[in-house]
Amino acid sequence: MKHILFSLAVFSVCFGGSLAAAVKEGVKSKSPQARTAADLAEAIRPSLVKITQIGREGTDGIGSGFIVSEDGLIATNLHVIGEARRLQIEMHDGKTHAVTVVQASDSHHDLALLKIDAKGLKPLPLGDSGKVRQGEPIVAMGAPEGLGFSIVQGVLSATREVDGQEMLQVAVPIEKGNSGGPLLDMQGNVLGLLTLKSLKTDNLGFAMPVNELKMLIEKPNPVPMSRWLTIGALNPRQWQTYLGAQWTQHAGVIRSESVGSGFGGRALCLSTQKVPDGSFEVSVTVRLDDESGAAGLTFCSDAADRHYGFYASGGKLRLTRFDGPDVYSWTILADVPSDAYKAGEWNTLRVRVEPERMVCFVNGRQVIESSDTGLRGGAAGLCKFRTTVAQFRNFRVGTDLAEKPLQPELASQLRSKVEEYIAEATSADKTLEGLLENPSAARRVLVEQRRRLEEEAVKLRDLERELHRRAMTKEILAELAKPEPEINLLRCALLLARHDNPEIDIATYLNSFKAMVLDLKDDPEISKGTIPAVKRLNRYLFEENGFHGSRGDYGSRSNSYLNEVIDDREGLPITLSLLYVELASALGVQGVFGVPLPGKFMVGYRDGPEGELQLVDVFEHGKLVTVEQAALDLTEDGHFPEGSLSPTTKQAILLRMLRNLMSSVFDDSRSLRESLPYLNLVLAIDPQSAAERLTRAQMRQRLGEKAGAREDVTWLIDNFPADGPPELMQQLDRWLQSLRE
Repeated sequence: MKHILFSLAVFSVCFGGSLAAAVKEGVKSKSPQARTAADLAEAIRPSLVKITQIGREGTDGIGSGFIVSEDGLIATNLHVIGEARRLQIEMHDGKTHAVTVVQASDSHHDLALLKIDAKGLKPLPLGDSGKVRQGEPIVAMGAPEGLGFSIVQGVLSATREVDGQEMLQVAVPIEKGNSGGPLLDMQGNVLGLLTLKSLKTDNLGFAMPVNELKMLIEKPNPVPMSRWLTIGALNPRQWQTYLGAQWTQHAGVIRSESVGSGFGGRALCLSTQKVPDGSFEVSVTVRLDDESGAAGLTFCSDAADRHYGFYASGGKLRLTRFDGPDVYSWTILADVPSDAYKAGEWNTLRVRVEPERMVCFVNGRQVIESSDTGLRGGAAGLCKFRTTVAQFRNFRVGTDLAEKPLQPELASQLRSKVEEYIAEATSADKTLEGLLENPSAARRVLVEQRRRLEEEAVKLRDLERELHRRAMTKEILAELAKPEPEINLLRCALLLARHDNPEIDIATYLNSFKAMVLDLKDDPEISKGTIPAVKRLNRYLFEENGFHGSRGDYGSRSNSYLNEVIDDREGLPITLSLLYVELASALGVQGVFGVPLPGKFMVGYRDGPEGELQLVDVFEHGKLVTVEQAALDLTEDGHFPEGSLSPTTKQAILLRMLRNLMSSVFDDSRSLRESLPYLNLVLAIDPQSAAERLTRAQMRQRLGEKAGAREDVTWLIDNFPADGPPELMQQLDRWLQSLRE
């Protein structure tokens, strides 16, 4: 309790007392002694709010929330507030307030805290979700389908794990608009926040335990609303939107939802890239959540009502010339089916525009050719129609975007290698005539053949995945081979993330980082010296943009993927430090570097070559600490080992990130195979690492890869230190012998 009260005192100073008040309400407030749902509804109503997302064309979504501090702190779900949207809070008496700060957000637990400028509000007391009992009567309150301040009564069915997170299962219906509303016991204490509707039945739902909210209250990551509106927003230097709809960007994917203001729900998003003169091509990969809608490419656009569109619509491919705002001025030039188009999946659309014709392709296959020349020049970009949610990635403009065919000789060599790989573990195929000679066995033989093909497909997927990983390894090694000052550590870290996820668009995140640099490039504090620059960087990252240390999911791999750290503004000490140091370097701030302290990576800085070393704890909101304070927190004797305070190399940072990824994988047969690629990458970067070499030998043996295990054990023997223990050398010899048997 002393620790909690101390934390409250600190946060009271830093955040005007709102957080301290919120937690105190949960700890000390006397709950209403209500006994019926009617009594609760009357008592709780003044503490409930309705949350409205305000988009370009009006309301984009509605959810619920409740007051947790008398000076304007409101709890809800993160998915209720979305990204890049203004938020309006409606109180029980009809008064409305604009949200001024997103005080905290947690994507893992789907929680958010909002701040409004208000005083004298009535907060709800926070209960203890760790003490709930199955069968306990509960009530839930929210705004189902926008009907604010509604109540429903039920029971707590169970506590149940959902996607690795403990949730409260409740026997009450959760409808659209209920999300973020409080789940209460019959004394009026909040037990959780309504979050998920059951996929199996309407009268079953889930709530996030309120104890997770308490952690969020104690450790905020405030983002002013002006900054929140830029999260997920398209970069105006790259895109301009027309005719409404909601356009956002996340993980390199542009997403369009809600209906555009043009006829048929039409909306446009035009690229600022210059379209080449004469012949040109545009391409994008698109996926629709509902094939009854339409989405794809627009080109030759005047940024208004005149343009072409090549898009998927109703499962077909359509080419249309738009000469005005309504259907009477539209000309459908072609509307064709194609088995090359895969409904519900990612499909690549490409158009070649020449002075006398247009040629349209889907997934590399030509589907339309048109001699229409009504429009030329103009801009190119994306289009969407009706209510479908569309996702776009890899938009490109150029003179020739067609995938170039492989040279015949090279293609033949590669196919031979693949066929040899498949044939290694398969027997000769049965011919169709052979199957028909015995019709009663035909189905059985076909099933056996299908299973073999599926096994081959698995092998090909494994080979494709390994090819990608080795390609990423090659790129990382090429970057690390440069002189230390020239190594692009940011790109290395993104390549490390792409090593696991081939879909990551590295250029998108490099551009996001450039935008951060541009935000601060002309800031006067950056040029005043190291100390003013460090203070400015702290405010920019941790106060204005909400970057913070992971609270409840520290071991998640997402915290080690720099793209997700940039998207979610949440990470580990090392990933946040990497972003901090690279930002300082790009801005020309001298004397800022990574410090590999045992147990926690930090940022170090000196005001001049002889200045005293100071530390920035990026995991704790950029807290400035002395070396002595850090040593007391991180070591048993209050002293760091020699070398801990020296600036680390970029290669060492990448290796530490890799080892964090390995530690996130548990020791079972499946995770053994998942962790092996990380070991391979570590040893590619640092071939002399005996510890990882020994670990890989053990893993390879357990996975039945004797040849690989022999290779590693042989290396350990060949590189055994001259003064090493003889008994260990004997163990290695015996191990190698067993691998040869």
